[in-house]
Amino acid sequence: MTQPTILVTGATGKVGGALVAQLHAAGVPVRALVRGNTPDFPEGVQAVRGDLGDPASLGTALEGVDAVFLVWPFLSAEGASDVIDAIGKHARRVVYLSSAGVGDGNGGRDGAEEPDEAITLFHTELERLVEASGLEWTALRPTGFAGNTLGWAEEVRTTGAVRAPLAALARPLIHEADMAAVAVQALTTDALLGARPLITGPELVTQERQVELIGEAIGRPVRFEEITLSEAAAEMKAAGYPAELVEAIVPAQAKMLADPEPVNDEVERITGTPARSFREWARDHAADFR
Repeated sequence: MTQPTILVTGATGKVGGALVAQLHAAGVPVRALVRGNTPDFPEGVQAVRGDLGDPASLGTALEGVDAVFLVWPFLSAEGASDVIDAIGKHARRVVYLSSAGVGDGNGGRDGAEEPDEAITLFHTELERLVEASGLEWTALRPTGFAGNTLGWAEEVRTTGAVRAPLAALARPLIHEADMAAVAVQALTTDALLGARPLITGPELVTQERQVELIGEAIGRPVRFEEITLSEAAAEMKAAGYPAELVEAIVPAQAKMLADPEPVNDEVERITGTPARSFREWARDHAADFR
């Protein structure tokens, strides 16, 4: 019998790219959804054009697919219902990349039923749509992505310093390879059906220490230059980040100083391998900062 195919959305991103590579390495037929030019996927990975913003464009990508890894690229849930309906016409399972900030009274960080912060709000709505779809489902709830610190790469390369607020902010940042490894289990086994696992990095690491570890990885010191929250918000907006995103991220990070994200061993429980440290992530991405 032919092994079922898995469609990975967000396949050109950090988590999606790692997932495509891991599924392919495991011999699982994998299809990558792309919007524009086709990147260099491993030989044997099928790249198919489609746009989550245009559900009608997904038919070819979904044909013959058994399961879908869903990464939602927008800041609202508008249009998500149509996309999930399209998935349901072809696949039997969807694994949604959600957020640790989603709370439902049973596994979220604060048990909030109606979040009022933009990112958490759309993730909450996507989870509701997925759960109501009639599909087999899993909602993965990761803490902060280690890969987001790649936003510091240019200033590390050019100035040897990182200007950011909240030097003491400590987070259990998670390696994209660990998120992908959990997703492989959710997509290819029944171990996580109907589950909303909170997946974290192995330890809390302050932003100042993250910068030090990046310096260790590239073989030269990198300084952390602390700025105020208002300066950070102004710089993000000037760089083109949507105002609603800035207004969600900055206060949420400030709140984490007193109420940090939890740390658990779910990655090891699910995959059998301990979660990678931020030091390992920095070493894996040293070339990006040099």
